[in-house]
Amino acid sequence: MFNILIADPLSEDGIQPLRAADNMNIVVDTGLKPEELMEKIGKFDALLVRSQTKVTREIIEQASNLKIIARAGVGVDNIDLEAATENGIIVVNAPNGNTNSAAEHTMAMIMSLSRNIPQAYLSLKEKKWDRKKYVGVEVKNKTLGIVGLGRIGAEVAYRAKGQRMNVIAYDPFLTKEKADNMGIGYGTLDEVLEAADFITIHTPLLKETKHMIDSDAFGKMKDGVQIVNCARGGIIDEDALYHAIVSGKVAGAAMDVFEEEPFTDHRLLELPEVIATPHLGASTFEAQETVAIDVSHDVAGFLNGEPVKNPVNLPSLPKEILNTIEPYFNLSEKLGEFLIGRTEDVAEEINISYAGDLYDVEVAPLSRNAVKGFLKRHLGDHVNDVNALYLAERKGISIHENKTASTKGFTNLISVEVVMKSGKRSVSGTLLNGLGARIVKVDGYNVDVTPKGHIVVINHKDIPGVIGKMGSLLARHEINIATMQVDRSDIGGNAIMMLTVDRHLDEKELDTLKELEEIYEVTAIDL
Repeated sequence: MFNILIADPLSEDGIQPLRAADNMNIVVDTGLKPEELMEKIGKFDALLVRSQTKVTREIIEQASNLKIIARAGVGVDNIDLEAATENGIIVVNAPNGNTNSAAEHTMAMIMSLSRNIPQAYLSLKEKKWDRKKYVGVEVKNKTLGIVGLGRIGAEVAYRAKGQRMNVIAYDPFLTKEKADNMGIGYGTLDEVLEAADFITIHTPLLKETKHMIDSDAFGKMKDGVQIVNCARGGIIDEDALYHAIVSGKVAGAAMDVFEEEPFTDHRLLELPEVIATPHLGASTFEAQETVAIDVSHDVAGFLNGEPVKNPVNLPSLPKEILNTIEPYFNLSEKLGEFLIGRTEDVAEEINISYAGDLYDVEVAPLSRNAVKGFLKRHLGDHVNDVNALYLAERKGISIHENKTASTKGFTNLISVEVVMKSGKRSVSGTLLNGLGARIVKVDGYNVDVTPKGHIVVINHKDIPGVIGKMGSLLARHEINIATMQVDRSDIGGNAIMMLTVDRHLDEKELDTLKELEEIYEVTAIDL
């Protein structure tokens, strides 16, 4: 008999898969204080939560019998994943449960925005009958720009086509072939912003996407554009949005998420062109029930010896394997992170190679880690060691792994290559005794760079004076060079320069470097 603790409110229908199992003793005890949960958790085999209960390291370390933690929702930010993994506890969530609800809410916001429905209702509540003031626009034949074409973005695209809208989408993993198969347009971020009458956001909030829609982005849009954000607060710069609405550039905005939540006052809500809801994208009875059903099935199956469908962390590896590959975990992830910074086109393949000491070692966890590093720039915390290969496959990226006993000049070597229609990029790294991780090859050039901090990669002509010009430009911007590596294909041919610098370079500073006629390409990568 397994003991199950449900610590946050879940629907009765949602936990029916657990009730249906004849070896589950279910205890529903919600609203527990941390010290109360610590006292009780030791006798339970499974813990089900939503977002209210914080499953901290202290709680996990008291959970002597706990085998699985289930989060009835998309994120797991309220669960200490590292502590769970260290203690051999698997964590699962329900990443697909709110897709339909979020897509429907987005479409409801688009329709409400286009027809001024909330404003007209409030006017009637004030005993006014003002038809002329609330004349709207049809969405038929209008262009909907979708920024982020994951599960929710794709569902919005299908629904918008049903409203006979023209759809154009941007996503870093979207290919023209996939867009054609969906019957939608394909463009860069700028092309989507320039073409759209309505724009809806469906990306995670990451360092790269924070304030993605800023004053510069608004400047590229059509006059009278309408904006919808049911994804994450912070993707749209709210100050820039306010000024874009006041200036007349943006005709209306529908917001379900904000940078600071909850709040009682927000100046965007003072504008009659803005409609808003309090983060209701996933708030439907069906979504709440679906996520509970999904994790209940996973818990019941796992406790009875079946594999889980939506794992978030990895179960503990045998100690002898872990001891061998653990030193390479950071290196493999950093190689993936470095490579995505050099990937200017949609990835089709990722090839991961192991040489030397890694030939007869179980390297699958390292491959997953490298793919995770490659994907997380665009997918954020949604990608992890467990789902990285699955998410890559969903994005149309095939993963290949191979090993060779040849040392290739190094005791150990991990190489990661991305294949795109426009070409290939590659990076190789090794562990040096006493010195730690090193990047030793980039696109075939020999280098020696520690994979951390702020790195600038410069492809240039191998002619005298380039290094001096580069140093002078960086000095002009008060950017200090910590290390420099240079290699070339042949005398007077192509060359590469890799710098580690003391701070991040912004786009304007990079553009200044690109103006040098000897420079082919400049990339800034933060590891």
